[in-house]
Amino acid sequence: MKISGPDILGIIAGSLTTAAFIPQVIKIWKTRSTRDISLVMFVILCIGVLLWTVYGVVFGLWPVIISNTVTFLLSGTIIIFKIRSR
Repeated sequence: MKISGPDILGIIAGSLTTAAFIPQVIKIWKTRSTRDISLVMFVILCIGVLLWTVYGVVFGLWPVIISNTVTFLLSGTIIIFKIRSR
């Protein structure tokens, strides 16, 4: 599989936007507090990210598939923490 310039750009963009969720997951894990997290926002985000993943699968866009799958898992983890803290 040959990686093109646009693929590299997609990999970097996807990695950065996905990595942005890691500090929030770690903070929630450590503090066990989700009080200031919006459940509705994260549910909407997860639906959108899932649709981006499907889009990536339809068009064979690996940077989109990988980054959105990981983002879905991280934001889904936040949703689970939020529901458990109720």
